[in-house]
Formats: sequence, structure tokens, C-alpha cells
Amino acid sequence: MRGGLALAEAGRANLPGPAPEAPRGDLFVTLPNLITVARLCAVPATVWLILHGRLDWGFGLFVAAGISDAVDGWLARIRHARSVLGAVLDPLADKTLLVSVYVTLAAVGVLPDWLAILVVFRDMIIIGGFLMLWVVGQEPVVRPIFISKLNTTLQIGLAALALGLACFGHSAPLLLDCAIVATAASTLASGGAYVWGALTRGAA
Repeated sequence: MRGGLALAEAGRANLPGPAPEAPRGDLFVTLPNLITVARLCAVPATVWLILHGRLDWGFGLFVAAGISDAVDGWLARIRHARSVLGAVLDPLADKTLLVSVYVTLAAVGVLPDWLAILVVFRDMIIIGGFLMLWVVGQEPVVRPIFISKLNTTLQIGLAALALGLACFGHSAPLLLDCAIVATAASTLASGGAYVWGALTRGAA
């Protein structure tokens, strides 16, 4: 009898147990991506508000979108929620927001048109480079470099500054000119860095 009980216990021990529950933290993985998608969806609303002269609401929505960029990155780091989708969505949302806002601000005369053209041209060069690498069979590496992060920060800061000055009726020409020059320089530098990286990777 005891032998039978022992065999039964041994058999139960060998049976596969219930699958372990996924950690509750895994449910949090998609939150940074949801915030990024919300930032992407804020783009048309921001553009519409600026075009219709509601610079105050446009300013508020743009600042909120900029803050969300820092928040989703912070959440992804502390929750170890970085993903391939997030690595693609985050820069896509940033560039869609910035390019749209710069073109719109240039259209309403808040920022110079040459700067908007430079911002758009830089992003077109980068996207074209990624497409060329993909066509020739090399996998594009989506890895933001320091100068690119600095450029994004300066672009967000300049757009917020220009919108804030315009919506509150203030004037700070020296500050605005310095911000424009710094943004233009970092845009050129980051675009050149990406082109150089693509050329050296292709030659390797």
C-alpha cells in the first residue's frame, strides 16, 4: 500500500504543472507604445489648431506631446519595456510631429521657411538612406546617436519657444535667432552624421 502511494506521488511529481503566470509587469510593456501612438495622433490636431490661429491650444498640445516623449522613454527604461515596435514608433512620432509643426509654423510666418525646408530635407535624406540600405540587402540600424538626440531636443525647444512667444504676444528676437541658428546647425550635423554612418557601413 505504501509502495502504491509512493508511486502515485512520484507520478504526480512528474506531471507537468500549470504554466507559470506571466509577470504583472509584462502587462505594462505596451504602455510606452500607447503613449507614443497618442503623440502621433496629436499631430493633426496640433497642425489644425495652429492653422486656425489657436496658438494657445496648439502650444499646450505641442508641449504635452513633447513631455510625453520624455515620459514614454522613461517608462520604457524603468519598466524594461523596450521593444522593436517602440524603437520604430518613437522616432516616427517625433519626426512626424516636428516636421508637421515646422512646416505649419513656417506657413503662418512664425518660423523661417528655410529652416522648415532644412528639417524636412534632413529627414528625407535619412529615410532615403534607410531605404537604400534595405534595397541593397543591408538591415538598417535604428539607433539614435547623441547629435540626433540633441537635434530633436533643440527642435522641440525651438518650436515650443516660437509657439509660446507667438501665442502670448511676446518678442525675444535675439533668443529666437540664437535658437534658430543652434537648431539649424544641429540639423545639418545630425544629417551629416547619419549619411556618413550609412556610407561607412555600406563600404564595410
